[in-house]
Amino acid sequence: MDLETRDWVYRKAARSSSVPAVLNSSEPTDVPTQPVSQDSLGPQLKLLPLNDQIRELQTIIRDKTTSRGDFVFCADRLIRLVVEEGLNQLPFSECTVTTPTGYKYEGVKFERGNCGVSIMRSGEAMEQGLRDCCRSIRIGKILIQSDEETQKAKVYYAKFPPDVYRRKVLLMYPILSTGNTVIEAVRVLIEHGVQPRHIILLSLFSTPHGAKSIIQEFPDITILTTEVHPVAPTHFGQRYFGTD
Repeated sequence: MDLETRDWVYRKAARSSSVPAVLNSSEPTDVPTQPVSQDSLGPQLKLLPLNDQIRELQTIIRDKTTSRGDFVFCADRLIRLVVEEGLNQLPFSECTVTTPTGYKYEGVKFERGNCGVSIMRSGEAMEQGLRDCCRSIRIGKILIQSDEETQKAKVYYAKFPPDVYRRKVLLMYPILSTGNTVIEAVRVLIEHGVQPRHIILLSLFSTPHGAKSIIQEFPDITILTTEVHPVAPTHFGQRYFGTD
C-alpha cells in the first residue's frame, strides 16, 4: 500500500479476523452501574482527574431530559477538556524565548509531527475542539460500518495526511462501547505505517470491555477518557448531530 496515498476507499468485506462493529447498540439495563477504576485496566488507560465540573458535564450528557442545545454545549466543554489533556501526552522539547522586556525565559514547545484522525461520524464532533487548541493541525478521517451480510467491521473510507506514518496520532471517538470500531481503525493506521505507541485514543466515555479489548489487541496504545463505566451513552452521536 502506497503510504503517500491520501484516500482509501474500501469496497470489499473486512478480513475474516475482523470483529463485528457495533456503532449504536442500546444501553443494557442489567449491568453494574458503578464506574471502574483506572488501576484495574492498566497504565495504558488514563482518566481525567475527576472533579465536580467533569461530573456535572457527564451527568448532563447522560440525562435523557437534557435539551439538544445543552447537550451540545456540555459535550463541547467535555471534549475540550479531553483534547487539552490529550495534548499533554504529546512529546515536547525545552526552548528559550525572549520576553518583551528582554528577559530570557526557559519554556517548552511541542515537537512537530502531530495530527488528528476522527472516526466518522461521531468522532467528527471532536474535531473543532482539537482545532480550537491547535489551529493548524492536520486532521484525517476514517469511516467504519458493520457489513450487512457478514456483520463484520468494514472500512469504507479513509483519508490521512500523506506522512501520517511519521506523526503522533490523536484518534478521536467519543463513545467507546465494544472497542470493535476502534480496533479496526487502528489496524488501518498500522497498515499506513503508524506505530501503535504513537496513537492516543481520545474518548469521552468508555466501557470496561471496550477498553480491555483495545488494550489486549494493541498493548502499546494509550487511551484517554473521562470515565470507564459499564453503561456507555451510545446515543451521543444522534443527540449531538440532531438525528435522534
